[in-house]
Amino acid sequence: MEPLTAPRVLIGSEQISDRVAEIAREIVEEGYDRLILLGILKGSIHFLSDLARALPGDVRIALMRAESYGDAHQSSGEVRISLAPTLPLEGEDVLIVEDIIDSGLTLKRLQEELAVKRPKRLRTAALLRKPEAAVHQAEAHFVGFEIEPVYVVGYGLDSGERYRHLPYVGVLD
Repeated sequence: MEPLTAPRVLIGSEQISDRVAEIAREIVEEGYDRLILLGILKGSIHFLSDLARALPGDVRIALMRAESYGDAHQSSGEVRISLAPTLPLEGEDVLIVEDIIDSGLTLKRLQEELAVKRPKRLRTAALLRKPEAAVHQAEAHFVGFEIEPVYVVGYGLDSGERYRHLPYVGVLD
């Protein structure tokens, strides 16, 4: 296996930390009594963890796995859900926690899939969004950063399962 090349920093760890705290404040302002954070594996792991710790009150965590990339750098055009949440969502405030919204395909499919579970409110928080890459209409209620359509790694995002551990979002040159 080739050695890791350090990505160019696009969004530093301090910027991420500050923005996650701001998103938590925005979520609190919406007035939740109880909240289920539904983290989409694997990319949301750091964002989910940091956001959960920044939120006060009754916060529960559930996990779901959905992917449209596989090992590629572009969406396959199909969304595969391989892990469903185990917590009941009916009548609950649910916040989908995503790493990145690219074409919008995965998020749109998740929102459709979860809406049939009849949550009280279904919202989405995404660390990153690529507005120029959007093809499918999927609403994101809380967005950390809007970025250009470049392939990013770090802070949960990977390239062939590498770079997820980085505390920042970077670009491979």
